[in-house]
Amino acid sequence: GMAVDANVLIFERIREEIRNGNSPQASIHAGYEKAFSTIADANITTLIAAIMLLSFGTGPIQGFAVTLSLGIICSMFTAIMVTRGLVNLIYGGRNLKKLTI
Repeated sequence: GMAVDANVLIFERIREEIRNGNSPQASIHAGYEKAFSTIADANITTLIAAIMLLSFGTGPIQGFAVTLSLGIICSMFTAIMVTRGLVNLIYGGRNLKKLTI
């Protein structure tokens, strides 16, 4: 769920930048930059909860905390790095006049 939320945030930021009159390339860059802090805050908050579960939980709760932590780290990596790489791969080398998202 958080990976989907992160991508929605990123693409909404890109749309916002396009509405503000920025070029498609500048909108993509600014969209990722501006969404990063929101995404990081949400994921760090969940990681703090996972650390608490790991510290104070027992057996299965600790296992859940480890799984939760790995999931959050992987989803944050894919939402920020992988999707940005794919967007740059698709749109990076093009001279775009308009970007539809």
